[in-house]
Amino acid sequence: MRALILTFGTKGDIEPYIALARALKDAGHEATVATAEGFEHDVRSLGVDFVPSNSRMLEVMQGALSNSAGLADLQKAAKAMTESIRVSLDDQLRAVRSTRPDIIVYHPKCLGAPHLAEFLGIPAVLSLPLPFYTPTSAYPIPFISRELGPRLNRWSYTLNRAESLMYGGITNDFRHRLGLRSLSRWADPLVKPDGGPVDILYPYSQHVVPVPSDYPSTAHVTGYWFTGRGASWEPPQELQDFLAAGEAPLYVGFGSMGFGKGAEQRGEAITSALRTTGIRAIVATGWGSVVAESTDDVLVIDGAPHDRLFPHVSAVVHHGGAGTTGIGLASGCPSLVCPFLGDQSFWARRVHELGAGPKPLPRAEITADALAERFTNLVETEVYRSSSAYLADRIAAEDGTGRAVEILQQLA
Repeated sequence: MRALILTFGTKGDIEPYIALARALKDAGHEATVATAEGFEHDVRSLGVDFVPSNSRMLEVMQGALSNSAGLADLQKAAKAMTESIRVSLDDQLRAVRSTRPDIIVYHPKCLGAPHLAEFLGIPAVLSLPLPFYTPTSAYPIPFISRELGPRLNRWSYTLNRAESLMYGGITNDFRHRLGLRSLSRWADPLVKPDGGPVDILYPYSQHVVPVPSDYPSTAHVTGYWFTGRGASWEPPQELQDFLAAGEAPLYVGFGSMGFGKGAEQRGEAITSALRTTGIRAIVATGWGSVVAESTDDVLVIDGAPHDRLFPHVSAVVHHGGAGTTGIGLASGCPSLVCPFLGDQSFWARRVHELGAGPKPLPRAEITADALAERFTNLVETEVYRSSSAYLADRIAAEDGTGRAVEILQQLA
């Protein structure tokens, strides 16, 4: 089997797809990851083949999140996004030509993938580490923050057709280049042009988000896809010394949620809360999300592999990205989630509902007093530790990438 994996996003978004590619290679298949050129080292360092894509779409998205101040900025970003999608479609076509796959696995932002698969007459498998696409009455689409009731929950998933509405013209232009007929702008992303269902891989644990009873057989909740990249990482001496100098510290970090705004205020709130509570902590600055300075009881770092660091901390405080949430739970760490946007509130609620951490603290509510109260609750509540350990045992028993490989083999 020759698998082409088309993916998009920041580093945490890309890692699961690299893990899948590595598992495919371990199973004797050919696997290539096509994504932004800046991730070449991350892909090749795990022995996976790589095809570079232009980084323009990612840069436009990050710029819009960082700098948009009004309607004019959003309109400018929308125009830039349209142009960057056209470039991305060309990149996806080039990746297909260079790899000649017999199956494509794709992130939904890679809009050309299903059309390229139709052109080649091969399967295309959608994949996202979030239950965003398959309609269910169990809960609403994850970007909606409250329960709507069974009927409206299921109806809410029609929102995932917004991308087809917005970019239907671009994708139809692309289809015409491939000699394919136009599709409706209201096309369902889970229905093939021939009317058949699209298979989708959901790389998260069924113990974190149970599989709804109304999911079809084409929706596959596989378990997490972890690279295990941290196995070869050697912590710097300063970090080793800090870990050895006292009780297990708290970890605080918000990944790539910098947005150019609020980093200093967040840093001040965090350090003030830690001073008030007397809790030792490692604070990760990430992509400009926090500005802080080290003290005797606080070590400030740029970042570290979560799968290596989290087993050595008492609990974690993070933004609720799907990858960070998964590694935190797999490490048995109680978690306080401070969601910033998108699906992060969904994961924040799941952590709290599972008993693995306190009530979420949204970004807008982050203050020194609120953090101090939540930090104390996080590290002193025994049920959070026991629930997190319970989940970690069950996640460890899953083989997410192995299950995904089995499914792809069947489909190919």
